Amino acid sequence: MLRSGNALNVLLLLVVVICALSLVTSQHKARKLYIELQNEKELAQEMEVEWGQLQLELSTWATPGRVEKVAVKQLQMQLPQSGQVQFIRIVPDGQTKIQP
Repeated sequence: MLRSGNALNVLLLLVVVICALSLVTSQHKARKLYIELQNEKELAQEMEVEWGQLQLELSTWATPGRVEKVAVKQLQMQLPQSGQVQFIRIVPDGQTKIQP
C-alpha cells in the first residue's frame, strides 16, 4: 500500500513539474512576442515620420514656381506666343474644329 502512495506522489510531482515548465515556457514566449510587438510599433512610428517628411518634400518639389524655374533653366522651355496656341474643340457629332 505504501508503494502505490509513493507512485501517486511521484506521478503528481511529475505533473506539477511539467505544468511549471509549460508555464515558464509560455511566459517566455509571451515576453518575446511583446518585445517584438514594441519593436514593430517603433518601426511603424519611424515610417510614419519618414512618410510625413517625404510628403513635405514632394510638396516642395512640386510647387508651380519651382517647376517653372526648372523648365526654363534646365529644359530651356518657354511659354508659347499667342500665335502658337491653338484650341481644339470637339463637337457632339464627332467632328473637331481647330480655332487659333
